[in-house]
Amino acid sequence: MQQAISRVEPWLAQYGYGAVFVAVAVEGFGIPAPGQTLLIAGAVTAASQGGLHIELVLLTGFLAALIGNSLGYLLGRWGGRALLQRLRLSETLLQSLERGFSRYGGGLLVVARFFDGPRQLNGITAGILEMPGWRFSLYNALGALLWASVWSLGVYTVDTHLHAFLAILRQCNPWVAGLTLMAMALAAAALWRTRR
Repeated sequence: MQQAISRVEPWLAQYGYGAVFVAVAVEGFGIPAPGQTLLIAGAVTAASQGGLHIELVLLTGFLAALIGNSLGYLLGRWGGRALLQRLRLSETLLQSLERGFSRYGGGLLVVARFFDGPRQLNGITAGILEMPGWRFSLYNALGALLWASVWSLGVYTVDTHLHAFLAILRQCNPWVAGLTLMAMALAAAALWRTRR
């Protein structure tokens, strides 16, 4: 991760919040870009060097993710169906996909945000499968807020309080090791009992 951050730091140093906004927004409508990496780099910069404010990094990431996926949705809504028909997907398959997406699409929009590939295509997919606009907007906003919070506030918090987290982990280590050994002993006893 450090290597990926060091590659995007010059963009962040030169363009600041604008680099985060453009990369995240472009990524939202299907074009591969280092949006998440720039968001993380912005949070690390805010935590260690100053220059950027974490509140603005969070707001920039959220708005860019919201706008980028909304543009992807519109692209999918306006031209995606014709593209699928050119690929000769059967109408039965499309209707089946639409039914599945209408049932689980909201959750998929939120979860897909955290994975490369689905993050870039979830807005376009929602548009192609004709998810209602109000439903897309609701889940898109929720997913964008969660994603931007995890990768900006989460990284910022870990970076600023890393020593405290490590101290807590060191204190928990004996307990975790003891519980792990006890669980392994119980599993071995249960396995031995079932074999007998």
